[in-house]
Amino acid sequence: MIQTPSDRRRLKLLSANIQAGSSTRRYSDYATRSWSHVLPAGNKRGALDVIARVAGEHDIVGLNESDPGSLRSGFTNQTHYLAQRGGFDYWSHQPNRSVGGVASSANGLLSKLEPIEVTDHALPGRIAGRGVLLARFGDGDLGLLVAIAHLSLGKQSRASQLAFIAELLHDHPHAVLMGDFNAPIDRPEMQQLFRQTRLQPPACEVLTFPAWRPTRAIDHILASDGLVCAEALALPAAWSDHLALSMDLDIPAEALQR
Repeated sequence: MIQTPSDRRRLKLLSANIQAGSSTRRYSDYATRSWSHVLPAGNKRGALDVIARVAGEHDIVGLNESDPGSLRSGFTNQTHYLAQRGGFDYWSHQPNRSVGGVASSANGLLSKLEPIEVTDHALPGRIAGRGVLLARFGDGDLGLLVAIAHLSLGKQSRASQLAFIAELLHDHPHAVLMGDFNAPIDRPEMQQLFRQTRLQPPACEVLTFPAWRPTRAIDHILASDGLVCAEALALPAAWSDHLALSMDLDIPAEALQR
């Protein structure tokens, strides 16, 4: 985190769907390497070390599909592991979906700033198992609010999930929503989110999926109108079917005061 002019601080944010450290390099891997999603095989620990190096260059990181400690990860809480390896003093996770203890998935938060509160909320949907992790930084109504979510593939479920998140963020002037939305910005449910909150559409489209030949922008870091995006770019990912999304964000200093 560095000081910027006009009484603002620049934070580096990262949103990454890490696919529990399972590498996917082509569509056929979903079938031929499906075993890696349920078994503790492959170089998942090596992938986590690469992720930790990338994440460690950021101040706040939102994770999707981070295994909270099931068979496929060798019973490793991947969010905790990344916090230790990446130099983050603060971390939290929100386990969402478990398949018989063999494979589990969670949203995760890594932060070099101390949050004053972290809460998690189950999201509505036709199939249970989605959630949003909410972290507050700074005191009062002007504090920074960071939400991390992994939305459904289905349009109707995704619309109800975004409506729920809109109620949480509503009129907050310093809010960030990041994660795997499974939808581009121009979808009607995304436009409804912008109408119901102060979140703004990104200035440019950053393609993140599939990682080996990105053609779709479905991972997003959305910021409210009280924040200023300085730069956004996709980062190469050898660990997932998504590229990670990095953003520099200028935050009013008052939003981080305690």
